Amino acid sequence: MSPDPFINPDLTIPDRLLLNNLLRDIQFASAHGGEKSERRKDQLESPSVDHLANGQRSSLVSDPKDLSSATEFSSISDQESPAQADETDDAATQNALQAYNSPDREAFEPTVFVTWDLRAIHLHPTINCYILQPYIRWARKITRRETDVVMITHIILYFATSLPSALFLFYRFAWPHAVLHSLMQGWYVGTYTLMMHQHIHMGGILAKKYRWFDLIFPLITDPLMGHTWNTYYYHHVKHHHVEGNGPEDLSSTIRYQRDDLFHFLHYVGRFFFFIWLDLPLYFARKGRLWIGLKAALSELASYTFIYILARYVNPRATLFVLIIPLLLIRAGLMIGNWGQHAFVDEVEPDSDFRSSITLIDVASNRFCFNDGYHTSHHLNPRRHWRDHPLSFLEQKSRYSSEKALVFRNIDYLMITYRLIRKDYMHLAKCLVPIGDQIGMSVEDIATMLRTKTRRFTEEDIAKKFR
Repeated sequence: MSPDPFINPDLTIPDRLLLNNLLRDIQFASAHGGEKSERRKDQLESPSVDHLANGQRSSLVSDPKDLSSATEFSSISDQESPAQADETDDAATQNALQAYNSPDREAFEPTVFVTWDLRAIHLHPTINCYILQPYIRWARKITRRETDVVMITHIILYFATSLPSALFLFYRFAWPHAVLHSLMQGWYVGTYTLMMHQHIHMGGILAKKYRWFDLIFPLITDPLMGHTWNTYYYHHVKHHHVEGNGPEDLSSTIRYQRDDLFHFLHYVGRFFFFIWLDLPLYFARKGRLWIGLKAALSELASYTFIYILARYVNPRATLFVLIIPLLLIRAGLMIGNWGQHAFVDEVEPDSDFRSSITLIDVASNRFCFNDGYHTSHHLNPRRHWRDHPLSFLEQKSRYSSEKALVFRNIDYLMITYRLIRKDYMHLAKCLVPIGDQIGMSVEDIATMLRTKTRRFTEEDIAKKFR
């Protein structure tokens, strides 16, 4: 199936609202030579947002009791200018997204599970009344943000499955159990890592009164998911977001040809084998010796813990419980980061709008807490994950003027895969054109994307990075 016309029925509600807003922009710009006239006619003829599940376009949503119901905007006159119609569209979608996120609005909906939207869950009334709803009310009081019931769900999940499974492998190792444990952890690790991504940026995910547990639980769960203690925080928050994929970022992509297999393997290999040394040395060069020492000690403590378990407790269990997850997450983080920062603008490579991308896809946003909104995240690293779609819409004109890149129906891992194959036509079909990109042919888009994966020479870096 060609990726460009397909609207994935599993997109989150905010993703569906935002994607349809962008697709209407494309439709009217294409039909009217950049103008967006006759917008109300399209609004009234479009199906509801619920029909996105069937691959159809949606109409606008105002202040909804049910975000899935369409609203006819009787206040929009047929003589309204294209610009006014566009503003009405954006305002209505913004209003819907605000209502979805605001606990004091009737349309508010917390995220309880990553797989299903709450409104899509149809339980027996007894189960809903006496189990699900009491759980949601309880969890909303525990989380830092009332939207984040899902994080309580996942903490419970990990302590109910990952931890007992790991402990039992050390108690009584069995090969079938070990393999199943690895598969389970492989399924969990993406969601867990992005939950911890929120944790390290926001200083926790639980209400302040539960800060003690916020500090303790990662010490238990991080090693089970392949993370060494605290080094995700030191590398990502204290390093990557300071350097922003620039010349001194140890995970920067700019010195690599981003569609070359050997450059990619060098990039992954350097992080894989040398980050334990490179990161403390980076902090030392920056005069941040205390942070560098803490990063080194955290990494060393993790390796020592693994060695002790492997040498004196159970080497086979240690392999499956700690070492394999460590190897997988190290590779996965760099493969993902390559996709996040593969397209770097040749003119303004130091712009957050032009050195990162936005994805509207299921894997990144439904299962990984809106990780697809990477540009929004770099613009404000402390922005809450549920606020990214709304922030994008509020800054849509800036994204357009800055020539930002928005993709759909593809995640970061597949972007990396397609780049290594030099499959720019597929990537071009996944692009959601905005601003001046609207009207470009697929071939022109593919050519444009190719220019943004070229490596920067040291001379380029000296000129273009301030």
